[in-house]
Amino acid sequence: MSLLVKATLIRATPSSRLAALHRVSSVFITENTLLRPHASLIHTNGSQSNSLTRKHVHEESASGTEGRHREDSSSTKQGLTSSDGVSTVPADVHGDWVLFHPVYSSDELKAVEVLHRDAKTISDKIACNLVKLMRWGFDFVSGYKHKSIPPNSSMTLEELKQGGYVLTEKAWLSRILFLETVAGVPGMVAAVLRHLGSLRLMRRDSGWIHTLLQEAENERMHLMTFMTLRQPTWLFRGLVLGAQGVFYNLFFLSYLISPRTCHRFVGHLEEEAVLTYTRCIQEIESGRLPEWTDMPAPEIAKDYWRLESNAKLLDVMYAVRSDESTHRFVNHSLANLNPKTDVNPFAFREPDMHVKGKKLGFERNEAEKYVQESHKLLQQGRVDPESK
Repeated sequence: MSLLVKATLIRATPSSRLAALHRVSSVFITENTLLRPHASLIHTNGSQSNSLTRKHVHEESASGTEGRHREDSSSTKQGLTSSDGVSTVPADVHGDWVLFHPVYSSDELKAVEVLHRDAKTISDKIACNLVKLMRWGFDFVSGYKHKSIPPNSSMTLEELKQGGYVLTEKAWLSRILFLETVAGVPGMVAAVLRHLGSLRLMRRDSGWIHTLLQEAENERMHLMTFMTLRQPTWLFRGLVLGAQGVFYNLFFLSYLISPRTCHRFVGHLEEEAVLTYTRCIQEIESGRLPEWTDMPAPEIAKDYWRLESNAKLLDVMYAVRSDESTHRFVNHSLANLNPKTDVNPFAFREPDMHVKGKKLGFERNEAEKYVQESHKLLQQGRVDPESK
């Protein structure tokens, strides 16, 4: 998808994003689309392709499955999208990001729920327990204790802080900064490994790389946003360096062994992230973080999430929580798929937050149905409304 199209989708509302997708679908989809109506269901054991499994190496594939080539359409030779243009980025797109990311409506921001997926298989239990162990270790080292405030408590804010019932703004920020440096690792590691696998095996990736890179960049932008509020000390940076070195290599080796377990691990990790940001939002709204109550949103956040000019830090927290809910949904969904054969159902579109915020992910049959629906929408978009 071209940068101009991505910018259009980023700025659009959910309904207009779908309309925009319909209008541009004919640019990057041909007769052989992501799906084929006559494909067999994923539960059959036959050798036929289906809605989730990729095509064979020598089989004709859909244009746009891994991004549109600049020669796929004559429209790419015009204006700033030409190969000799001064810039391929529209003038109204700011910052250093170019990948797609959701922009949420006000009701979508409030649609996120704290959810937890019960571990069913052995690999699920391993992933879930690893996240619990990591959370316990980080809470122990950082001294974090989320204690419920006693009912009808008359303690002052200072007494609540001393009693371990409430974190200070500084403590919250340290916690968030460290967590975001870790959260940005899995998507990049998985994308790199799938990229290298595509090169090594000389076959297409079925759309996974794009989504994983989007996740990694989105988490990095969280970090860049909160960095505007505080510059970490050298000791903090050293801890991040050590944690990143260990976590990157462990996740790298783990993803080579079991991608499904790794995506399930990230799904559970994002469950904790949603819980963390939900608690932080509650603290701000209850007035227990007075420095953040009326703090303006950083400019980088206004630009990235297309927030209003008078947006507050609380609005940023809601947007970040929605992002984490998206990662929770996507990774649990990917963990339910076959990473070797199945198409990424989010390659062309994602559900809105009323789905992602209230559901942990697609089961495999739901993912297939979603891909089929995407196929129909893209086919409908090929029909010019003015020609009717």
